[in-house]
Amino acid sequence: QVQLIESGGGLVQAGGSLRLSCAASGRTFSNYNMGWFRQAPGKEREFVAQIRWSDSNTNVANSVKGRFTISKDNAKNTVYLQMNTLKPEDTAVYYCSAVLSTTRARYWGQGTQVTVSS
Repeated sequence: QVQLIESGGGLVQAGGSLRLSCAASGRTFSNYNMGWFRQAPGKEREFVAQIRWSDSNTNVANSVKGRFTISKDNAKNTVYLQMNTLKPEDTAVYYCSAVLSTTRARYWGQGTQVTVSS
C-alpha cells in the first residue's frame, strides 16, 4: 500500500522560504507521477507542481512558477517542494500526491500546514 508522509510545513513571514518533503513507501515509484496540491480554507484543492518519477520531467502551476521548485531524491524515495518568496496567499494545507501513470489511481498524504504571515 502506498504511504505518503509530508513534513516541513510551518509558519513563515512573507518573503521567506520553506521546503516540504514527501516520503513515499509501499511501491516502486518508477511508474508514478508525484505531485503537490494545496487547499486554502473555503477553497478547492488546487494543483501546485508535479514531477514524473521516471525522467524527472516537471510541471509547475503558473501561480507559483519562478518561486516553487519540485524535485526528488531517488535514493530516499522522497519528493521535495522548495518554496521561495512566499506570499500570504500561499497559506494552505499542502498535500503530496502519487498517481500511477497506467491506471490513474491516486494516493494522498495527510497534508502539512503552511502559513505565511504578512
